Amino acid sequence: MAGPDKETAPKVETIYPPEELSKGAYIKTFEEYKKLYDRSINDTDKFWGEVAEKELDWIKKWDTVYTWDESKHELTWFAGGKLNVSYNCLDRHCKTPKRDKVALIFEPDEPGPSKTFTYQQLLDEVCRFANVLKKHGIKKGDRVCIYLPMIPELAIAMLACTRIGAVHSVVFGGFSSDALRDRILDSDCQTLIASDGSYRSGKVIPLKKNADWALEECPNV
Repeated sequence: MAGPDKETAPKVETIYPPEELSKGAYIKTFEEYKKLYDRSINDTDKFWGEVAEKELDWIKKWDTVYTWDESKHELTWFAGGKLNVSYNCLDRHCKTPKRDKVALIFEPDEPGPSKTFTYQQLLDEVCRFANVLKKHGIKKGDRVCIYLPMIPELAIAMLACTRIGAVHSVVFGGFSSDALRDRILDSDCQTLIASDGSYRSGKVIPLKKNADWALEECPNV
């Protein structure tokens, strides 16, 4: 089969980012990227160990960067290491001037006022909700189902769970009560976080009603 005619073939155009944006990039040239990529392949242990030390705060440092089990075809990263997602997303930034920078921007489904949270404001909200979870007896290893619309409280609930070591299962707010029930049962969640309702494309979604129907068949919640 003949290839496209030169006159009809789509033109290829390279669009470069604005210079101001490029100045703030971690990697500024393709050559720099290629050099880092080659090092990550040829000196994997040292490369990713340095990245992990620089970019994350660890409760306990890892024993090995990565191990490959040929018999199981299983790759393990940072075995023995311990960290906290909530701490790395928020606390470590709040120890720097970055605490007053915007961490989260919320835009409502219908046009209206947006809402912003700085790192410090988000940390405060996450700590408050983590204490709410603990007050209700939720502890490390417990499973929590989150059935919320796309609102700031969704991110806050997720980060609060990771803060206290609870496992969270997020169920899309557009799913039915049957879908919610199945996911609660499959993951054996004992706690459900929901809202009374949500807005989607001008319609009100009765999340609380869906949650009540689902919980009729979830005796462990």
